[in-house]
Amino acid sequence: MKSLDIENHQLDQQLPITTAAAAAKKAKKLTLIPLIFIIYFEVAGGPYGEEPAVAAAGPLYALLGFLIFPFIWSIPEALITAELSTTYPGNGGFVIWADRAFGPFFGSLMGCWKYLSVVINIAAFPVLCIDYMKNVFPVLGSGWPRKVSLVGSSLVLSFLNYTGLAIVGYFAVFLGIVSLLPFVIMSVMAIPKIQPHRWISLGDKHVKKDWTLYFNTLFWNLNFWDNVSTLAGEVEKPRKIFPIALFTAVIFTCLSYFIPLLAVIGAVSVSQTEWQSGFHATAAELIAGKWLKYWIEVGAVLSAIGLYEAQVSSSVYQLLGMADLGFLPQFFAKRCKVFNTPWVGILLSTLIIIGVSFLDFTNIISSANFLYSLGMLLEIASFLWLRWKQPDINRPYRIPMSLPALIAMCLVPTVFLILIMAVATRIVYLISGLMTVGAIGWYFLMKLCKSKKLFVFGRKQNFED
Repeated sequence: MKSLDIENHQLDQQLPITTAAAAAKKAKKLTLIPLIFIIYFEVAGGPYGEEPAVAAAGPLYALLGFLIFPFIWSIPEALITAELSTTYPGNGGFVIWADRAFGPFFGSLMGCWKYLSVVINIAAFPVLCIDYMKNVFPVLGSGWPRKVSLVGSSLVLSFLNYTGLAIVGYFAVFLGIVSLLPFVIMSVMAIPKIQPHRWISLGDKHVKKDWTLYFNTLFWNLNFWDNVSTLAGEVEKPRKIFPIALFTAVIFTCLSYFIPLLAVIGAVSVSQTEWQSGFHATAAELIAGKWLKYWIEVGAVLSAIGLYEAQVSSSVYQLLGMADLGFLPQFFAKRCKVFNTPWVGILLSTLIIIGVSFLDFTNIISSANFLYSLGMLLEIASFLWLRWKQPDINRPYRIPMSLPALIAMCLVPTVFLILIMAVATRIVYLISGLMTVGAIGWYFLMKLCKSKKLFVFGRKQNFED
């Protein structure tokens, strides 16, 4: 009986059973291939956006960055996500980890930081789609047609999430194949034109290196591996599939960045300063013709759609997980009867996305990224603390390293996060500070609502394997 009690206590530190979680079992679960592509779109969505690394630091540093940076950033983040997602395979992901490590205040704070950072970043994707479409339909450039298009595209894209996560997963597979295929074709066609000396230098002299742009480009193109953790409760056999999906997605993502960059740098003779966002489309025309340029431009729109779908999914299931954990009223865990999806979270996230998409949100996005960095620091601290305080808890996937080695592994990402935050502007500090104060206020507001019984809140009950 004593051994059984110990086992039950260990399981009590894992997946919460709630009405919403039980209902989730009726939904079609995510399988391996759709999960890989959802992770891919959580992080990348294609080589779009990697070009500024060349303009910022030159071809050699750009290639080295996309070759080395995954080992010091992406792989540690993916390893942490794999271990903690299989240990606590419930919706909410990093919210659960912070709660288990440091208590409900930090769990709520983590949830607010990550949710704000994700939904504000998502608002850029409908804008990006409309900006591409206005090249074909100039009327979408301004005025009420643009506003209607932004609202309409956000509603249509969010509706796909409403139809179910399994559908989103298979749609991500389709979008991934269609948007990546032109880069495969371009890379193959570039081979006869490659001159290896261009990988070292493009011939530009006295070009000042912009290290801030360089590191930010690497950071934002190889980030957000932990977002998928909020979907753990919707995955078929998460403790088995999650590590496989994460490691496959890491390899897939890194190759999708590095190979086209290697091919285009070697095949196209242009000035370093021309390597701005969108240059891959120009390079496609130089290598193969206008047809491939148009395909890559269409692929950019499809990539933005995939990013929207994947990141909305992570944000709405985070809200559902927070409701399961008692951080939000239980109505956030409500699922529609037809598709069994959390419609309240989808509706709230869509309204915020639409609202932010009309703003001049350069500083807001920078502030959201600042909050994400704070959340990552808390996530790393939660991971190390749980390894130290609960070394014997059941971990279906366990990083095969001792605690001192794990601290060393986390040291480089931690230093990098601090450096990214240190170079932020004053307005970013101000906006991020106000958002953090709001997040703290939200925790105490929810605590007051609980004490006054203004809403029905879920509670942590038993846990299951």
